[in-house]
Amino acid sequence: MAAGAENVKVAVRVRPFNDRERNKDARCIVNMVGKSTELFNPDEPKSEPKRFTFDYSYWSHDGFKETEPDRYLKPVNPKYVDQKRVFEDLGLQMLDNAWKGYNCSVFAYGQTGSGKSYSIMGYGANKGVVPMVCDELFRGMNERQKSSEDADFQVTFSMIEIYNEQVRDLLNPKNNPKGGLKIREHQNKGFYVEMLKVVNVNSFSDIESRINEGTRNRTIAATNMNATSSRAHTIVSVTLVQKAKNEAGQSMTKTSIINLVDLAGSERVEKTGATGDRLKEGSLINQSLSTLGNVIKALADVGSGKKGSHVPYRNSALTKLLKNALGGNSKTIMIAAISPADDNYEETLSTLRYADRAKSIKTKAVINESPTEKLIRELREENARLLQQLGGGGGQAAQVVGIPEDEVESMKKMMEEQIQRNKEEMTEMEKSWKQRLAEAESANMEKLMAEQQKQEQMKVIPHIWNLNEDPSLTGMIVHFTPEGVSRVGNKKASPPPEILLNGLSILKEHAVITNKKNVVRIRPCENAKILINGKEVTEEVELHHNDRVMLGSNHLFVFHHPQDLAKNIKAGKQEEKVTYDQAQAEIAENSGFHMEKGPGKSKDDIIFQEDLIEIMPLVSEANAISEELDKKVKFEIALVSPQVKGLKHGRTEVNVLMRNLENGTEFMWNRDKFLNRKYIMQEMYQNFIEGDKDWDVEKEKDPFWEHPDTEALIGYVHVYLQSLAYMIELEETLAITDYKGLEKGHLRVEALPCKKNGKEFSEDEDAFVEEPTEMLGKPMFFKVKIPSARGLPPQFKKSFCRYKFYLDKKMQQTKEIVGTTNPDFYHEQLFNSNPVTRQFLEYIENQPLVIEVWGRQQGKAMKAANLTTKALVAEDTMRRSRISLRGDTSSTSIEPDEKYKLLVELNTHKKRADKMEAKLRKIYDMVVEAKAKGNPNLSADKVEEVLKSGYKEQFKAAAIAKFERPSTDVETKTDC
Repeated sequence: MAAGAENVKVAVRVRPFNDRERNKDARCIVNMVGKSTELFNPDEPKSEPKRFTFDYSYWSHDGFKETEPDRYLKPVNPKYVDQKRVFEDLGLQMLDNAWKGYNCSVFAYGQTGSGKSYSIMGYGANKGVVPMVCDELFRGMNERQKSSEDADFQVTFSMIEIYNEQVRDLLNPKNNPKGGLKIREHQNKGFYVEMLKVVNVNSFSDIESRINEGTRNRTIAATNMNATSSRAHTIVSVTLVQKAKNEAGQSMTKTSIINLVDLAGSERVEKTGATGDRLKEGSLINQSLSTLGNVIKALADVGSGKKGSHVPYRNSALTKLLKNALGGNSKTIMIAAISPADDNYEETLSTLRYADRAKSIKTKAVINESPTEKLIRELREENARLLQQLGGGGGQAAQVVGIPEDEVESMKKMMEEQIQRNKEEMTEMEKSWKQRLAEAESANMEKLMAEQQKQEQMKVIPHIWNLNEDPSLTGMIVHFTPEGVSRVGNKKASPPPEILLNGLSILKEHAVITNKKNVVRIRPCENAKILINGKEVTEEVELHHNDRVMLGSNHLFVFHHPQDLAKNIKAGKQEEKVTYDQAQAEIAENSGFHMEKGPGKSKDDIIFQEDLIEIMPLVSEANAISEELDKKVKFEIALVSPQVKGLKHGRTEVNVLMRNLENGTEFMWNRDKFLNRKYIMQEMYQNFIEGDKDWDVEKEKDPFWEHPDTEALIGYVHVYLQSLAYMIELEETLAITDYKGLEKGHLRVEALPCKKNGKEFSEDEDAFVEEPTEMLGKPMFFKVKIPSARGLPPQFKKSFCRYKFYLDKKMQQTKEIVGTTNPDFYHEQLFNSNPVTRQFLEYIENQPLVIEVWGRQQGKAMKAANLTTKALVAEDTMRRSRISLRGDTSSTSIEPDEKYKLLVELNTHKKRADKMEAKLRKIYDMVVEAKAKGNPNLSADKVEEVLKSGYKEQFKAAAIAKFERPSTDVETKTDC
């Protein structure tokens, strides 16, 4: 029986501020009134908010308190929506539809950290939609079984992850072939995952145990594969099968599939790639989310009556598996999770627009009910038909004219697989539910006992547990360090190590951990990378409770010592909670980066440290991938202070310098470009470790390669224009410095006051003013000249300059000069301010004109070109150490030289004094001349008029004659 077409129901939920947003004094830009959600633009505070209307607008930002001891977030304001209210609105609705036999789906959408997982899964007493639905489902089953002896219920569970367009079975990690599990299409069932492990469950505790198992497998896979959890989609499927007899005594089956989908962080799609990069982020990584957007748009067009819209379900793994949920046989709910903070305005607006589109999608759910016997009969008939087509190996399939033999064999194989699957399904259907449950419980008993034993052991045996940037994956991996010796290594070690790790920079024999009378020590093996509390260790050290342990490039653990913990508690020491961000900040601090601590940090400091904590482990991983794939490049963090770019305020930018160790070329990548390339590197590394022969690609597609002809920033030149405020020319040869403050050559720069037509003033037409304020309201014309550069680095055989003056939006650029490290640019550009404003005077008096010097490199052949990346890195490290010992290095970030600024100011005032002296000399000469002619009383104001006329001799005599009059006080008047 089919239900009428229904719109997808959409709920929008706003979360409280997180710690980062509170530290930054973030402003809330979201308001909710009834079903309406309002979003305010923080950059336009007086503008009207953008308004959206949804089925539900859930205010969960404030108006709650944490109860004791369960820490449930309880409303103290009727506006606040808690977890129970969400379940009552959405969860009970889903359950009601499931009991009727409809398929149900709920998917959570939003940027990373917006609260998707809290609404879907929750934590502690704050259970989300999934656990509350499952609890209520099993409660309802028990009640129905009590009221009807014929009622038979079966619940099965599966859990998959879609990452990089590959489907992984999280309950059976050993059955994850290269390229992931295949998605097949059945004429009745639609798209499904082939060979997916589906387990029988009898209670929510069973489901909870399976979710933990799947999450643990997901964590291990992500760590080993160097994958990012926020870029993966997780789909949990709960299937409810109800068997009962109808009024005619016929055995009937109702089947409802409940899909619970936690999508990847949406902001990653919005921010992928870097403008102008020749490579865009690996299409596979974001294909699912971008295709989902296209599907929702197409379905919204269909819902609004637009004809001819093609819905591209087949373009991604995610949209294939969500086809029913989005446009077919399902009753569907979307939860859009949003951040309240002003710095997430763009992401929040994008999410709200996405949700607004989704609410116009229509689905047409059908009750999935049919006689059990009929289902078995149909499967038998399908098998008979397939066997007939196979014709015993030759038959109909082999006789099709025009089909190649290999395709015929492929068709046969697919038919045989379908026959086998049908047999298994019939066998399962013919079994009683109790039989299947007993088999499942028997198979899982060993796992349950092992999990219980592990929980008990964690109370008494020292162990390490994992830290992950995704809090839901933290603490999912535990390795014990019992009395005796525990070896750490990868799968190539023989015999297998007690602590088996795989992934970047993990050696076959990586470390040895000894536990002697509860004193635990760790010793690195040769060439093994190990950090303890952010510091690299090369010899055996003792581990203490809560020590942070980094093994390789991305295995980050916390050491837990139960006996030490007990002693600390007895001594009254408070247990410190270790977080991923704290551990990464510690590594950054020990790598030489200053990390501000305490509550007094500015917003810029907070954002800078967030960027650094994000980028540092990724740079380490990129270097490890480069060594594994022998790509001959090395990455370094480059901090560019706002002062380097001529800004008084702002935050330090975290960039990445890519250095080719083979030919000496260097390229500066901004954060977005590095992240873009990093994900493509990750995809390449994944193909490599899976044994794909085509893992390497041509240079044009290689994320580790940059064409030498690509623009590269040589350095900056700061030109202080203070002299222009006095209409005095500036002519300087200035140092070109890189982001570290190291000199990279010199640039000749001139700034010259001129006439409207661009002609310079002659000596007699000096435009000098005594005070800059004299120019207010008047026009000012001047030229910026860049004649030449000298002594540029030898690898740059092409060079040019770029700069942006004052409020200009367009960059000015010199000609590109080829074939020399001493280029002559002969650049000249006319500027004006008409009229001169106080803001303009403030700029030229206090702000430098920042000229960027760019070049294109010519790679040079290196002597060590035949060395591996690892050897090249070691050689480069030694070379840099020698330079450091000689003192020829600089800090990673340096502000422009204040001495130069003071020198410019001094020079400006010297020129100003010279101009004033020249002016006074002219006045003195004029008065002396007047006295000699017997006309000593030339008034000062009249002299000023003469001077402003241009000092020309022909006007001087006439002016003196015009203003002459007798006076007896000659000496006073001549004393200028």
